[in-house]
Amino acid sequence: DDVRRRVDLDGIVYAGSHGFDIARPGFRREFGAEYLVDLDMAEKELHQPLDEISGAQLERKRFSIAAHYRNVTENDVPALTQTFEAVAARHPELRRIDGKKVFELLPAIEWDKGKAVMWLLEALALERENIRPIYIGDDSTDEDAFRALKERGVGILVSEQPQPTAAIYSLKNPAEVEGFLRQLSDARPAAPV
Repeated sequence: DDVRRRVDLDGIVYAGSHGFDIARPGFRREFGAEYLVDLDMAEKELHQPLDEISGAQLERKRFSIAAHYRNVTENDVPALTQTFEAVAARHPELRRIDGKKVFELLPAIEWDKGKAVMWLLEALALERENIRPIYIGDDSTDEDAFRALKERGVGILVSEQPQPTAAIYSLKNPAEVEGFLRQLSDARPAAPV
């Protein structure tokens, strides 16, 4: 729903929460819905302790809980880490992933952005030779999608700094992504009249 609000285009498929939530007009598929109660419980356990850490931000999406610490002082990071680890340990039905200055809890099922991309290609009947999917991402969790598309699509990492990646190409920032997408759109052949 967050992605849909940001993009606000009709007639396209939206995937959010690491691919756990996929929707298009008249269709919605939620992977891991049986873990929503567990996520609710973990979120409640994290609220008070993280509220006491200056700069910490707790973000709840439908299928994930994220503890952002980019604005937390270096002295407070160990307390945030310890709190998050303790809650994660009490919820083995959830798995922890670490991103850029963020810890997340997700349903502990065999599902990731790469599996979501491949599921979408199959569900939309796009597994054809003349289809080259493009996946653009800036997080370590996007590496699953880059790997999944390695032989049949294009992965593009967004990063100011060079880093190891399964992506084939890289762009430095969102402005470069916008420029790339505009060029791609402009190069698209016109639809027949």
